[in-house]
Amino acid sequence: MRLPERLAALRERNYRLFFTGQALSTLGDSMTPVAISFAILDRGGTAAQIGWVLSAGTAAMVLLLLFGGVVADRLPRRRVMLVADVVRCAVQAAVAALLVAGHWHLWELVVLEALWGAGAAFFAPAMTGLLPQLLTGEVLAQGNALQTLSWSVGSVAGPALAGVLVATTGPGPAVAIDAGTFLVSAAMLVRLALPLSAARTTATSMLADLRHGWVAFRSRTWLWVIVVEFSLWNLLVYAPVIVLGAVVAKTHLGGAAAWGAILSAFGLGALGGGLVALHFRPRRPLLAATVATAGFIPLPVLLAAAAPVTLTAAVAAVGGAGFALFGTLWDTTLQQQVPTEVLSRVSAYDWFGSVALLPVGYALAGPMAALIGVRTALFGAAAVMALEVICVLAVPSVRELTAPARTGPS
Repeated sequence: MRLPERLAALRERNYRLFFTGQALSTLGDSMTPVAISFAILDRGGTAAQIGWVLSAGTAAMVLLLLFGGVVADRLPRRRVMLVADVVRCAVQAAVAALLVAGHWHLWELVVLEALWGAGAAFFAPAMTGLLPQLLTGEVLAQGNALQTLSWSVGSVAGPALAGVLVATTGPGPAVAIDAGTFLVSAAMLVRLALPLSAARTTATSMLADLRHGWVAFRSRTWLWVIVVEFSLWNLLVYAPVIVLGAVVAKTHLGGAAAWGAILSAFGLGALGGGLVALHFRPRRPLLAATVATAGFIPLPVLLAAAAPVTLTAAVAAVGGAGFALFGTLWDTTLQQQVPTEVLSRVSAYDWFGSVALLPVGYALAGPMAALIGVRTALFGAAAVMALEVICVLAVPSVRELTAPARTGPS
């Protein structure tokens, strides 16, 4: 049966393999934060300890991202991704074994999650650069929308499955599934039929490559403005919501299953947003993308008020839809506006700037809540995000950047 035009990207064998591997890997990644958070809480741990573990992976990723971007622009990107998948599989298998055995120390989780973050630092820039090698033109936008959909499905199923597993068998099996999905991802990458490519030989130093990537990054105002926005969002909005949301669920909403349901609703909303993104091609993509993110603002407000799970989940779904639209429009804009030869480095600066303050946010969320209270911290997160959206929309290049003329399937 012939796929409809809006799914034309899936007609490409290479993209189907890539999509399958990443969809399953996303499922596993969505399970792990829930499992680790409640493994710590069930041992009598605190919100601060959850933050330490979650921040370890992000901190390692941040430290190595720029190096990962240079490597991905120099070496065959598939090879870089394969090594990263194998490393992360081994790491999560070790975490699962510790949690199943029941004899683990917090520092062990911190070290292992840092190793996971190191693998992610190489995988993410390489993946951004690989996708335009698999798809081009209008089909590239479809591919990004389908990637958003795969993330959305994983975000729906992952936390829900993790909540059930944590409640019935403990957190270890949830992390073990994540380890297995990295193997599947690697197997799909191996099967890609790509032209043989050698390392990209260059006479320049790694430092010179970084400088070249930086020039390409800073010369695009729309790019660095939105990266700054997300850097502050991760520090002051996302990290408090993830860390303190689990605490609110534990103390007021019924525990892991409630938090899993809220996160799953976010993913369900993202699924809807991803479906819209399959055919939504606004003339001004960054204007539309920024407006869409405002749907997240009510979520920390309802968590602060310990609102009923059903209402909070419904609002989370709206936020998820907005971020799905943003993700598709942002990735496609980046791939269309930045030259291929420097794309992984620019992507690394994007990732670096966006997540650089996330480990700080994770680490500070608990102490901040202890100082000013959980409710005040969450209300503050909502206010910060509202201010960010207003400021970004005031930037002319964000409002005025237009998409290339449409070609190919629609």
